[in-house]
Amino acid sequence: MLGPRIWASVRQGLDRALFRNMGSWTSGEGKKVDISGIYPPVTTPFTATKEVDYGKLEENLHKLGTFPFRGFVVQGSTGEFPFLTSIERLEVVSRVRQVMSKERLLLAGSGCESTQATVEMTVSMAQVGADAAMVVTPSYYRGRMDSAALIHHYTKVADLSPIPVVLYSVPANTGLDLPVDAVVTLSQHPNIVGMKDSGGDVTRIGLIVHKTRKQDFQVLAGSVGFLLASYAVGAVGGICALANVLGAQVCQLERLCLTGQWEDAQKLQHRLIEPNVAVTRRFGIPGLKKTMDWFGYYGGPCRAPLLELSPTEEEALRVDFSSNGWL
Repeated sequence: MLGPRIWASVRQGLDRALFRNMGSWTSGEGKKVDISGIYPPVTTPFTATKEVDYGKLEENLHKLGTFPFRGFVVQGSTGEFPFLTSIERLEVVSRVRQVMSKERLLLAGSGCESTQATVEMTVSMAQVGADAAMVVTPSYYRGRMDSAALIHHYTKVADLSPIPVVLYSVPANTGLDLPVDAVVTLSQHPNIVGMKDSGGDVTRIGLIVHKTRKQDFQVLAGSVGFLLASYAVGAVGGICALANVLGAQVCQLERLCLTGQWEDAQKLQHRLIEPNVAVTRRFGIPGLKKTMDWFGYYGGPCRAPLLELSPTEEEALRVDFSSNGWL
């Protein structure tokens, strides 16, 4: 386990970050790291007593590693990060780094409500092996989270982060959309490489792609439900919860879009919409974990206050998958 030693080194890490060469945030001739591709946002497995089950986490990763993902997102919304302690969040990222291939990117969710806590968590995530930090919008005081506040927050985080930063807008969970004008301003920061947009507004995604086209800035769709449409307006990939159970199919949709096979892509996209809604908006993480159990992964329980599905909900979930040919 990581224990207190991580937190004892945070301040030292912050001091180093202040003087880190800006070139370490780029690859090649001044180009920022390429985050294009498909990422499953991995779940956090728990035992029957609701402790993190690191053995099951490793088993799931070995199975997911057979698909051509660009990398993994760890401690995002799907990972139940609000229910984990800071030490647990770091330990999960550390274990994933040890298991996954070095060629794949590890995007670690490091967002906290305060700027100071986010900086400290981001530096710590880098220390345990994250390649980039995915930073969700602070939202508890959402009434004051206007463009100026969010630009200030993300700029401070990116200034002090030793790894690239990916913006994360998930209004279904935060009640807050990262404003387009703030995204455009932040896209100019040398250590902000892109954004995960989970709002589902394809017009907005296209506008962000258009307005940041002169920057080295990439946009990832936050769900497979609008992945095809996002590719059509210039997104470069997706962070898709459904990839935890239908990894081959999500990667196939990516290939069809990238090779311009739009008719086949449309057919596949249609068959993924209902299952995707089921494991996100409709039944959430309990629904996703239940389907993981069906598809040969370990889903297991969630931490309270998330409850397991009722028998009626479980049957409705099964119908959403079977009616589209996946079960």
